Amino acid sequence: MDRFRMIFQYFQSSSESVMNGICGLLALASVKMYTCFDFSCPCLPQYNMTYGLGIMFVPPIILFLCGLILNRQSLLMLDEWRRPEGHRKKDLAVIRYMCSSIMQRATVAPVIWIIVTLLDGKCLICAFSGSMDPEKFVRFANVTPVQVEQLLAKVPCKDDELMRNNISHKAVSRYLRCWSQALGWSILLILIVAAFLARWLRPCFNQAALMQARHWSNYIDIEQKIFEETCCEHSRLFAHKCILHFFESMQQEIKLHRFNMPREGEGDEGEEDLLQGITDQDKVNKLLKTWYYEKPPMDVSQATQR
Repeated sequence: MDRFRMIFQYFQSSSESVMNGICGLLALASVKMYTCFDFSCPCLPQYNMTYGLGIMFVPPIILFLCGLILNRQSLLMLDEWRRPEGHRKKDLAVIRYMCSSIMQRATVAPVIWIIVTLLDGKCLICAFSGSMDPEKFVRFANVTPVQVEQLLAKVPCKDDELMRNNISHKAVSRYLRCWSQALGWSILLILIVAAFLARWLRPCFNQAALMQARHWSNYIDIEQKIFEETCCEHSRLFAHKCILHFFESMQQEIKLHRFNMPREGEGDEGEEDLLQGITDQDKVNKLLKTWYYEKPPMDVSQATQR
């Protein structure tokens, strides 16, 4: 149990680890979804290509959008890009690093879906069986053009009556499956080579700039988390003060029946330190507005001196 608690705390403290985990789960989900999906080609000339290409590309778009939605840094990147400059300059290198990181994680599951569909070959057979040249296959030589179109459209449907007496559909299916698998393996090889080159050629570029972009990207994430936690704590204390003020005439009854209230003067000092004169709604709104429009510069020298 302690081991699971440590793993949970690790993922909770590291946004990159959380996003890598979500990225892996989406990739596994894409493979599981395809294996559980009942692919049924309509075997109609006017619908085959739409259905086949739709199954190949629509789920990847959905998975890509899910990857963007689940990625916390996508919202942080948009906030950092759109926020007013205020007292803090915007670093485009950090925004580019965050965008690159988000896109890399979001495209893993869609790419895996496309590769799996190509290696399986059903989608490509369904989409392009009607576009094949019948002269390449012997069995279509003595068939009218209308029948050829119907036969090619029914190539993915092995149980159809027209296909039982026509062996040529196997040749068309085998031909398209070979092209589909070749395309799938080629894409996989290209991605592996690109990842290999990116991994081994990275030291040839400016490592200092990359470290700075990664550092400040993590800083933006952690800063937002701490700000939200501080706002929650301030809201709790502010609500606590408001409730005490509202029930001032009933404090004795509350102490006896509902709450274990602190004694007079006990704990007030810490609360006052956090509230620091922010005692009404207008001041809270002004504080939040100032944080958004005029973020303070990342310099703690004055606070250290104080």
